[in-house]
Amino acid sequence: MADIAEIMQLAPVIPVIVIDDVDHAVPLAEALVAGGLPVLEVTLRTPAALASIAAMKSVPGAVVGAGTVLNPTHFEAALAAGSEFIVSPGLTEPLAKAAITWGTAFLPGTANAGDIMRGLDMGLTHFKFFPATAAGGLPALKSLASVFGDVRFCPTGGITEETATEWLALTQVLCVGGSWIAPRGPVDREAVEAAAKRAAALG
Repeated sequence: MADIAEIMQLAPVIPVIVIDDVDHAVPLAEALVAGGLPVLEVTLRTPAALASIAAMKSVPGAVVGAGTVLNPTHFEAALAAGSEFIVSPGLTEPLAKAAITWGTAFLPGTANAGDIMRGLDMGLTHFKFFPATAAGGLPALKSLASVFGDVRFCPTGGITEETATEWLALTQVLCVGGSWIAPRGPVDREAVEAAAKRAAALG
């Protein structure tokens, strides 16, 4: 299993995906991978999420993980579905301990210096900056990055195709999370693949 640093450097954008119908999972994954975005974060916000993770694993080249993981129960269910990495909107000790125990690629959410310091104390160095825009935007992340020089970030939340480049220009940002690439609902393969290609070219 790849570590989170490797996964974050596979593409400049990680699609943040919400799936209501498992039948949408494989076509969506195929379109995203074909467009050059192999890392897929399926959020655990719908009943179809875990089955969709399992289905997407069948797509060649896809690196599938679970997002919106809130507790160890979610964590274990996501791993059982085949998740290769785990993303959380925040950082808790139980989640961090589970990730360390299982040796799982883990991207916890942080929004301030205290969150980052707690993560560093547990041996974590890669974080999701969330909610990126609402938490102060690029100026806030620049301030945090100037203090935590060895930390790397994936800003997520409110980032668009138009603003992604600004975030990616920051040295400590390895990738951004974005929901604009894979809209919720039935899959328009051509549109998704085209959006993925534009996103892949941002890096």
